[in-house]
Amino acid sequence: QLSGGQKTMVALCLIFAIQRCDPAPFYIFDEIDANLDAAHRSSLAQMIERQASRVNEESGDPEPTQFITTTFRPELIHTGDKFYGVTHRNKASTIKSISKADALRIISEDQNRQRQHA
Repeated sequence: QLSGGQKTMVALCLIFAIQRCDPAPFYIFDEIDANLDAAHRSSLAQMIERQASRVNEESGDPEPTQFITTTFRPELIHTGDKFYGVTHRNKASTIKSISKADALRIISEDQNRQRQHA
């Protein structure tokens, strides 16, 4: 029986293999790093960064792909280009562009909050 992290890695390997054969213009991943340890989250972030800037091997033309991910972990933030914060107030969500430093701060505060309640 596979662990949650192993199942995640198998699924991601399949997705990335398909992307190399038949790339899509964008991918949306929701907390794909949740079951991974820090080392595997860093590897995943590097893989996404490489896949996002892929070049066609035959023509040499760039084949950019966008990856949209949600995360509560810092590893994916380190390789990201754009960041958005989502807040909830009075049953309404607000989305705003934030800096990398703000994204890392929010994640750090969330992790500290979770440690205090554990």
